[in-house]
Amino acid sequence: MTTYNEQVERKLVEKDKVILPEDDRENVLITSALPYCNNVPHLGNVIGSTLSADVFARFNRVRNRNTLYVCGTDEYGTATETKAIEDGITPKELCDKFTAIHKQVYDWFEIEFDKFGRTSTDKQTEIVQDFYKNIRSNNLLVKSTREQIYSVEEDKFLADRFVEGTCPYCQADDARGDQCDKCSRTFDSPLELQSPRSKMNPNSQLVTRPTAHMYLDLGKLQPSLEGWLKDTAKQYNWPANIIINSDREIVEARMKAGLQPSAITRDLKWGVPVPAVGDAEEDAEMAGKVMYVWMDAPIGYISITANYTDQWQKWWLNPKNVNLYQFMGKDNVYFHLCFFPSLLLADGRDWTRLKYISSTDYLQYEGGKFSKSKGVGVFGNSAKETGLSPSVWRYFLLSRRPESGDTEFTWSDFVSANNNNLLKNFGNFVNRVLKFTAAKFDSLVPGEAQDTNLIFSDDSEFMARKNSFVKDINEILKRYIDSMERAHLRSGLEDVLALSRRGNEWIQENKLDNALLAEHPRRAQRTILVAINLIYILSAAVHPFMPSTSESIINQLNAPPRTLPETFAIDLYPGHRIGTPSILFTRIDEKMEDVWRKKFGGMQSEEPKPELSKKQLAKQAKAAKAAKEAVKVPDTPEAKVLNDSILAQGDRIRDVKSGSINDADLDKEVAHLKQLKNDMEAMIKKLESM
Repeated sequence: MTTYNEQVERKLVEKDKVILPEDDRENVLITSALPYCNNVPHLGNVIGSTLSADVFARFNRVRNRNTLYVCGTDEYGTATETKAIEDGITPKELCDKFTAIHKQVYDWFEIEFDKFGRTSTDKQTEIVQDFYKNIRSNNLLVKSTREQIYSVEEDKFLADRFVEGTCPYCQADDARGDQCDKCSRTFDSPLELQSPRSKMNPNSQLVTRPTAHMYLDLGKLQPSLEGWLKDTAKQYNWPANIIINSDREIVEARMKAGLQPSAITRDLKWGVPVPAVGDAEEDAEMAGKVMYVWMDAPIGYISITANYTDQWQKWWLNPKNVNLYQFMGKDNVYFHLCFFPSLLLADGRDWTRLKYISSTDYLQYEGGKFSKSKGVGVFGNSAKETGLSPSVWRYFLLSRRPESGDTEFTWSDFVSANNNNLLKNFGNFVNRVLKFTAAKFDSLVPGEAQDTNLIFSDDSEFMARKNSFVKDINEILKRYIDSMERAHLRSGLEDVLALSRRGNEWIQENKLDNALLAEHPRRAQRTILVAINLIYILSAAVHPFMPSTSESIINQLNAPPRTLPETFAIDLYPGHRIGTPSILFTRIDEKMEDVWRKKFGGMQSEEPKPELSKKQLAKQAKAAKAAKEAVKVPDTPEAKVLNDSILAQGDRIRDVKSGSINDADLDKEVAHLKQLKNDMEAMIKKLESM
């Protein structure tokens, strides 16, 4: 007879087993935006797509869903070619270098892809060229000869990213020929830029000359595209984005004006060659040209899957049995909600199409932007230089995930989050319970067989507390699952801390200590029994966010990885022998804030701070006043737990106001916060009078 509930064991995928859709299970296909293969990802890149998608994939696995997560490097296009020219190497050599760096970064952050590939493969060429031929056969390609920027000194046409200039919308002077990073607007042609210049030779004379290219006729596809967007957004309750709002109205400017044909070929050398189609004149005009990167890149999801399994069609041509979720930064939303779906429609096959999109805004760094050239900010390959575990980094990045607006990375918040949320709340609960079990119960889960039904009729006072505890845990679990199903990962992470916080409260309200064990041994046993089973639930709830932490808890419990339950139950039975307790987190010395700020500050610390506006000055003064008037939290376990509840409730209210949580009553949430603050004031007065 086992000492745990075998029905809650998680189905683990066997190593080297190819994951394919199964008829009797929910099949989840997850992609994260393919990172450009020309740089080292910074923390904003990591949280924007790959880490977020990893969390969602792990969540689906702890729900025992059949899940495949694919990603890889986006290797073709002007971004790679220009960087290779700057570095004096070939595009292939550049991609080999940065693909290895990206994989090392993601491995360190414990991002677990089922397949991490690349787009410079034979499968990519084959599948992209098939798309091109099918779209052409469906009469949705238009050949057009238009004026294009030509560099006289360089003696060549300049593709979009070989051209820089002033954005016509926001006046940023470093806009690229296809997109402005400042305002996220995209351009159909570099000719839309003001004062264009060659990126590689800014002094070269630029003229316009005619050249032929193939265009995807988006106008013909727009009615079908809009119908699909509105139906899918409504059916799966999409959050508002730059394409479609919460009223399911199209708000994207180009779609409102009517989509125009969009070029899908480029005058470049590095890319998928435009295939011959048997038309001598057309083949001659397209000779030497390659596919546009946004024709090529999203198809990379498909080719990477094809490099994972020859049966890739079971994932990508199976819309009735596969749910597709895609993660990205907000600057990629247009291409994933307009361009890629249009390609799938134009191709004509019955493709698996998007069920839900999750996009993020930008993560800022200490009041500014990440800058590799200036050495400002933490980049993926330098996070480990702090000596901290990936779990701490994952936790903080996910707690600052920019789901409803830009967020900021600061070292003071980073240190505080570790010391207060992870160490004093989560880690304290797990370690205190397991150490007590090891010391007082010889590492055996205490209790009697009948205790597993959670009915303690011989102790009505304890029973009442247990009923309240179970009710609270079930409410938090429901909130957690609802948040995670909608990819509201930050809210889900707050609920994980709410679980451990309620665990700390459970220990406090039952006054677990040596005196309780001596005077009320059965109550002490039951208190530990309930607490250990909450820790078992926590091992599953925290797994998506901090997999190493989850694994450590499982090892300390000496239990198998489990699925995530919807309600609290006893799944580790009395008599189960736990492993050796160990600490999950360690305190970070506050002095390290300045050390790391200096180390990763680059030139930013030497630059003069911009003059603040009246609104910013008022906000600063308000923050200073609030800090001055802030209540000093007494140094007691009860006060610290209550203060954690106040901070978490404040974060929850901010998410309700921003729309990240849309199923909560704001008035009730505010009232709850006021009650928590009143409780803190009463506690302070009581302690002062003692």
